[in-house]
Amino acid sequence: MLFVVGAAGLLASCSTDFLDREPLDQISGDLVWKDGPAAEAFVTEIYNGLGQGGFFEQMLSSLSDETVFTHAGRNINVVNQGDLSPSNLGWVDETYDWNNMYNRIRACNIVIENLSAPDRNEIADEELKARLLGEAYFLRGYFYHQLLRYYGSIPLITKVYSLDEDYSAARNTFEECVDFIVDDCDSAALQLEGRSMAKGRATALAALALKSRILLYAASDLHHIPVASSKSSLIAQYGNPEFLGYTGGDRTARWTAARDAAKAVMDAAGGGYKLDLSSPATPEEGQNNYFSIAMGGESAAENADPAAAVELLFARHFSPEKGDEWGARLGRSNGPNGYHNWAGNTPLGLLVDDYEMADGTPFSWSNPTHKANPYEGRDPRFYASILYDGAPWKPRDLVSGNVDPANQIQTGSYDIIGPNGKTTHWGLDTRFSSIEDWNGTRTGYYMRKFIDPDPAIIDASDRQVIPWPFFRYTEAVFNYVEACIELNQLSEATLWLNRIRFRAGMPAVTETSQADLRERYRQERRIEMAFEEQRYHDTRRWMIAEETLGRDMTYITISGKFKPGQQMSQPYRHDKTVYEYTYTPVINTDFENRTWVDKMYFRPFSRDEVNRNSALVQNPGYE
Repeated sequence: MLFVVGAAGLLASCSTDFLDREPLDQISGDLVWKDGPAAEAFVTEIYNGLGQGGFFEQMLSSLSDETVFTHAGRNINVVNQGDLSPSNLGWVDETYDWNNMYNRIRACNIVIENLSAPDRNEIADEELKARLLGEAYFLRGYFYHQLLRYYGSIPLITKVYSLDEDYSAARNTFEECVDFIVDDCDSAALQLEGRSMAKGRATALAALALKSRILLYAASDLHHIPVASSKSSLIAQYGNPEFLGYTGGDRTARWTAARDAAKAVMDAAGGGYKLDLSSPATPEEGQNNYFSIAMGGESAAENADPAAAVELLFARHFSPEKGDEWGARLGRSNGPNGYHNWAGNTPLGLLVDDYEMADGTPFSWSNPTHKANPYEGRDPRFYASILYDGAPWKPRDLVSGNVDPANQIQTGSYDIIGPNGKTTHWGLDTRFSSIEDWNGTRTGYYMRKFIDPDPAIIDASDRQVIPWPFFRYTEAVFNYVEACIELNQLSEATLWLNRIRFRAGMPAVTETSQADLRERYRQERRIEMAFEEQRYHDTRRWMIAEETLGRDMTYITISGKFKPGQQMSQPYRHDKTVYEYTYTPVINTDFENRTWVDKMYFRPFSRDEVNRNSALVQNPGYE
């Protein structure tokens, strides 16, 4: 067996006989486990299984009620319109692709087999072996957790197969899969405890965070079959419910385990970022706090606090020097087309409308004040997450010419005085833009969160270094809050929920009953964790997908008409003294006609995989 390695220092030594030379870009499998640096290179390569984190061009948010993917032909509509089948899997990102995950799991198994047994390796550095083992356990647990939360239970493979073996394998039960992932997390934490790890590598804290997440999922409605069956006739009729969740047992014990695992993360990581406030931050502070968290402590932009990096428990980091990584081009993928970006994943009105007013009251289009000024006085996190019509943004002249001295987002149509008199100016960030007229937002909004506002990063060829947060401290806090609510420990849940809101500049919650606090928590998690690959899974495990992911998509239409006696010559700028702006939310099903069907609680196994593995039982709705 040969393993490809990327470092010249790891090449096997050459014989003087040209014909006996080892390949210069490969190393024998037998030699890997005799050489510490070679073994480390092998483990380092496994991290490529993490892909771009969530920063690929298509984002998981566009399979939820957060965003819509602007460009056609990517098979996202197959998922959102309920057309998934074993022969049509729709868009599948590499970070949960069946074959990719099992290839990475196999690599982890190779590491664990060779480093766990003294007679399988000759590496004398016991500290190095322990660290590499810990990383392999964490990565294997992570890859299995990816499969579990998309597909339900899967076959647990712990050995390295030879070429002449039978590869068929039956699904383990959901409970067995959870227990296995927890064991891998515990093993990783044990091996990595107290070790100083390079940025981007697994730590004991990352292992605890993974354990917290998987135990929270295990306690949720979708995976407690008595509840799941009462909410879905498809699940109730499925012949193998043990593949989807727990058929019985002590659910209170599962919530308790989830609570304790989350608290273990909180205690081990310290106090998080600015979660010690006893009253709300100012709106300006709240916006900066949230912006700093989104930047991961990496942006050179003004007001980006590098101390926010403490929020990251495990992240995918990017380097401008490391080629054309999608994750370093998030601004290009999602930024406004009026800046020559691609407007890929654009926020839906469904998400935008869920940002509260700054006083904690809901936003409503039925409120005349809200309708007239929909982007004023909102949750400070709104301004750090969403680019809306009239929002300030980067200097446009650096990339698009001197067509917008005000440097404002333009997603509407406006009266303007041109060379031939009054005419209509289509916003520079619309699909009728004079800059680019094919790839603008469909929804009237753009993503701001995770896009570095530094003016030095403006051209489509520029790369940013904002990390993808696989796990952050606030997720552990949310996990703790959710478990406390389900255990009816409401005062503790309220305490921590308020700490998250105070950091964002929002007032304390007012809900006191378990049911009301549960809904408040879910709303808060939606806003705080926007675009972080939480919503897709949360709506499924809570079994509220039909009323969330199944809703028609809402866009916003914006027009600006001259007020009596007022006018503006080109170039246009947002000005409420000159214009009467009208904001009209619209339902649009032309591009995607989203439909929820219960089979979408789980992904199907491909027809090819089922044909290869006769022991693999298909998920409900795809048989």
